[in-house]
Amino acid sequence: MFSRFTRLLIGLVLYGIGCAVTVAAGLGVDPWTVFAQGVSRVTGVGIGWVTNIIGLGVLLLWIPLRQKPGVGTIANILLVGTSLQLALGVLPHPDVLWAQALMLVVGVVLVAVASGLYIGANFGPGPRDGLMTGLHGRFGWPIWASRLGVEGSVLVLGWLLGGTVGIGTVVFALGIGPLVHVAMPLLATPGPAPRSRRVARV
Repeated sequence: MFSRFTRLLIGLVLYGIGCAVTVAAGLGVDPWTVFAQGVSRVTGVGIGWVTNIIGLGVLLLWIPLRQKPGVGTIANILLVGTSLQLALGVLPHPDVLWAQALMLVVGVVLVAVASGLYIGANFGPGPRDGLMTGLHGRFGWPIWASRLGVEGSVLVLGWLLGGTVGIGTVVFALGIGPLVHVAMPLLATPGPAPRSRRVARV
């Protein structure tokens, strides 16, 4: 139990740091972070704190979908945005393309490793991943359609609010799945397989 819980905490903190690295790279971020970034720019609230608030808001959407959060779900809401916010305070924000590209790749790899740790700990899905599975369970929508609809919507809304959409958004979308596929079996704890193997964005 201690080993799984430790992996959960390390994974969630590392996930936030990985997201912060992609934000600092300035080349574009994943859809949910685009949304958080846009809300942050409009409200003046730090992007990490906005990420936590959005996570809580998404969790409330679980109620009509009849989803039940786990320990990992709550920890996700508390830790990912907080570590993102703190990391952004110390990370460099380069304006040279090669340095930005390097940070982008490092950030995506960190998110993949973090996903392997916290999903493999099997303490429940993150709020956003649970939203996808909840839509699937409640309405019978395919997971891919649920994910595309929700993430496409938050991406467009975040972009309209001033979030950064760019090559980094594409790199994240194309790279995160294969990287997590590699990371999960390497980092998962022994025992029953997690109920969901899908990538969660906090």
